[in-house]
Formats: sequence, structure tokens, C-alpha cells
Amino acid sequence: MIFQYVKQLGTLVPMTSRIDPLTLEVVELIGTIVARYHEEYEEAAAKHALTGAQARVLGLLSRAPTPMRRLAQQLKCEPSNVTGIVDRLEARGLAERRLDPADRRVKLAAATEAGRETSAQLRGSLGFAREPLAELSDEERTVLRDLLKRVLGDVP
Repeated sequence: MIFQYVKQLGTLVPMTSRIDPLTLEVVELIGTIVARYHEEYEEAAAKHALTGAQARVLGLLSRAPTPMRRLAQQLKCEPSNVTGIVDRLEARGLAERRLDPADRRVKLAAATEAGRETSAQLRGSLGFAREPLAELSDEERTVLRDLLKRVLGDVP
């Protein structure tokens, strides 16, 4: 058994790390879901003549205008990569750069109306999990959602 120590109320307590067959199976299933999601996401992006990275940036910008540096942090990439992606989205009229009204030294990237529409269409075309999820009851979907949030540590 593997032990990790977690600081809890000022004291260190041992915590077991599960590596049993059931945990390994769940991890593999999560990996399969992630792979299928990415595959479908790339296909949906291509139907809109976007790369997966462009579609991800457009999705983020559709939520709210975002500083370029924060986009790079969210995507875990270099700021220069984000600059190139935003350049291409801007050239297609899907994004624009604007000054941050709170700090005019900061440039925000934002989706245009056409960018928000494209992002919504792209999200709407992602259906690989819709049918299986629709077969679950509201209670089952709620339990699944809550378990996934718990696994993620309630990360938004």
C-alpha cells in the first residue's frame, strides 16, 4: 500500500492511495471518455474550419473577455501560442482584441457575436455522451455530476 501524508488540522495523517482493480478500471474508463470527447471535439471544430486549439480558445472567449496571459495559463501553453490563435480567430471575424477598461495597459481577447454563435454551434454538435446520458434518470445524472465534481475537487 502506498502512503501519502496530508496536512489535516495542523497534523499529518496517512492517506492510502487506491491502486485496486476497480480504481484502475474507473481511471481507464475516464481516459476513454476523455479520448472520445477530444476526438469528437476535433471533428466538430474541423466542421467549422477551426483547429481544436482555436475552438477551445473561442469557447473560453465566449464566456467572457479574457487577458491573453490568462488564456495561456488556462490552456497551459506559451503566450505566443495564444497570440497566434487569437490572430487567426480575429482574421476570421470570430474574435477581437480590446483594451481592458479596468487597466488600459492590458489587452483582452473577446469573442465577437459571430464567434459566440460559432462556439454555441460547436458545443451543440458535441453529442457522443448525450444519448447515453439521456438514458439515465435525473437522479442518476445528478449523482454522476456530483461524483465527477467530487473527483475534480469542485473545480469549476
